[in-house]
Amino acid sequence: MDWLLLAKAVLMGIVEGLTEFLPVSSTGHLIVAGDLINFNPRIGDVFEIVIQLGAILAVCWEYRERLLGVVRDLPGSRTAQRFVLNLFIAFLPAALVGITFIKAIKAHLFNPVAVACALVVGGLIILWAERRQRPVRIHSIDDMTPLDAFKVGVAQVASLIPGTSRSGSTIIGGMLFGLDRKVATEFSFFLAIPVMFAATFYDVWKHRELFTSGDIPVFGVGFVFAFLSAFVAVRGLIRFVAHHTFTVFAWYRIVFGLIIIATWYFGWVSWNS
Repeated sequence: MDWLLLAKAVLMGIVEGLTEFLPVSSTGHLIVAGDLINFNPRIGDVFEIVIQLGAILAVCWEYRERLLGVVRDLPGSRTAQRFVLNLFIAFLPAALVGITFIKAIKAHLFNPVAVACALVVGGLIILWAERRQRPVRIHSIDDMTPLDAFKVGVAQVASLIPGTSRSGSTIIGGMLFGLDRKVATEFSFFLAIPVMFAATFYDVWKHRELFTSGDIPVFGVGFVFAFLSAFVAVRGLIRFVAHHTFTVFAWYRIVFGLIIIATWYFGWVSWNS
């Protein structure tokens, strides 16, 4: 057994779980971390799929009562039906754009320097959004209209650029469109479920020939640590947004991005192009 590879899998799982639902870009962090530790590219694509599934299952577990209630009440509850409709509407824009352009995006933007630029720009946008005066119209997810959901879905399209952050684009977009901070955060969590399940099943089918029984320990370790760290991150973020802005994440993005750019510019780290 390759213990070094397992250690790398643990690290990547933790990075995925901690960053998937924070407005800092999990994909960007995985690209940077994978490049730094020279993670095995043969299983890299499939491994990221597996650990993303672990992270999303953490959200499903945290909100299991709400999700089970929606499934139970769906046949006769207008509120449950609107909730599901809103998720579907918000899911569509990024899904359609992603299917059309994902190959070009992966070919040109999946590298640490591009990620660093997106981190900095995204951080500046968060700072601007937090300083902007905005009226709050929606104080509960159940009060969201299909138009509100569509607007959040359009904001999510930006997350196709690695380093932008899916949660960051949906949370900040939702706040700019009138959602309460906690509502925007929770809706981002729920929206991640169809988005990430769809991406997982698509990529599993696309890369099915890469799966081998010998990689199961690596997948298993990454999955477990992604689940556990995501569970901690989700609970922590909900408590955090009750009393704080996202400014700290904005400055983290800017500093982290500038460090990557500086190490690339001065040749201190040989980042992959």
